[in-house]
Amino acid sequence: QVEVVESGGGSVQAGGSLRLSCSVSGHMGTRPFRAWFRQTPGKEREGVAAIYTTTTSTYYADSVKGRFTISEDKDGDTVYLQMNSLKPEDTALYYCAAAPPMTGSAWSRALNYNYWGRGTQVTVSS
Repeated sequence: QVEVVESGGGSVQAGGSLRLSCSVSGHMGTRPFRAWFRQTPGKEREGVAAIYTTTTSTYYADSVKGRFTISEDKDGDTVYLQMNSLKPEDTALYYCAAAPPMTGSAWSRALNYNYWGRGTQVTVSS
């Protein structure tokens, strides 16, 4: 049984920062691909950032490049999303997801991820 748990959401003014955390526990057989997605009502889930430890690769949506940073702790148990210079359009429910290894170009497709957390709300006011 794989469990994904997010934390760290909240409300902040535009220009502020938040850090989200995600723990993935349980046996996945191989070191997983882990990613952050976000979703607003009526829209599809959007890939925000992903990390794959085995190749030390990180991936970002164009809309967050230079503002968000995905990282993990030294044990690889927890993944973080540091969000700086937040904008009102970053307001969304943020999900952490995990999947077996995949090609880097597929990182932003939600259908490729098997395991999901329940989400944590991020609200940015202008």
